[in-house]
Amino acid sequence: QVQLVESGGGLVQAGASLRLSCAASGSSFRNYALGWFRQAPGMEREFVAAIRWTGGSTYYANSVKGRFTISRDNAKNTVYLQMNSLKPEDTAVYYCAADAGGIFTIGTQVYEYDYWGQGIQVTVSS
Repeated sequence: QVQLVESGGGLVQAGASLRLSCAASGSSFRNYALGWFRQAPGMEREFVAAIRWTGGSTYYANSVKGRFTISRDNAKNTVYLQMNSLKPEDTAVYYCAADAGGIFTIGTQVYEYDYWGQGIQVTVSS
């Protein structure tokens, strides 16, 4: 059973940085894409970034491009989201997700992901 556990969230001021981690277990993940989504209060869950486990191809939402970086550590089975120059509009619950078919395409839609973490709060104050 695939499990995804997020860590690293918290409360920061605008302009600060945070690094989220997602520890993945229960599969080899070599055919997967791992992604980050976020959901603000009253809003739909939206795509943030994703990385193909094999090869490391990445994809970002326009709203975070140039500020956020997704990476993975194969040895630790962990995916990271480095978030720099945070803005109040980045405030949301951030979810790690795994797409079992991600070796072919990197999905940006919620329905394309098969497994989800429990989510972690990121709050950016102005």
